[in-house]
Amino acid sequence: MRFADAAFRAHDPRWAFDPLSGAGAAVHGGRFNRKGVPALYLALTLEGAIREASQGLAFRIPPLTIVEYEVDCADLFDLRDEEVRRQAGINEVDLASPWALDVAEGRMPLSWRASERLQAAGAAGIIVRSFARLAPAGMSNLVLWRWGNALPHRVAVYDPDGRLAGARSAR
Repeated sequence: MRFADAAFRAHDPRWAFDPLSGAGAAVHGGRFNRKGVPALYLALTLEGAIREASQGLAFRIPPLTIVEYEVDCADLFDLRDEEVRRQAGINEVDLASPWALDVAEGRMPLSWRASERLQAAGAAGIIVRSFARLAPAGMSNLVLWRWGNALPHRVAVYDPDGRLAGARSAR
């Protein structure tokens, strides 16, 4: 599928200088990427971006830099759709697996297996429900493994005044 719309991220200010790098996700790994693999995690709403960055509001909200992205990206799997998941051989348990605990205990997370299988099939990314604590039904994220400044995987930061030093760079 293709997604062409705005998406958002509430960046830790330490990573906001290069909002298109995916480097923060590569440093720590994430639900849908191993450590060392860049990924761009975006929310489809402003509320979702804040909820994701603050771990579902489990703690006080840390300083954040809110960034809006202009996305026009093809080769996506919409894993919110049960039929798409079924065809891809992925179930909700795979997506919701406790990935950080699995990593800490030396196991490969089911969500990594699912994402790596999709990447091998040519997927540039996924649209998936939010797994943030207390995320309301319908809150969704876009996770990209391939993006750049040209179609079919175009992602640009909305930064008309050039406030973010790395906003012009693309992966």
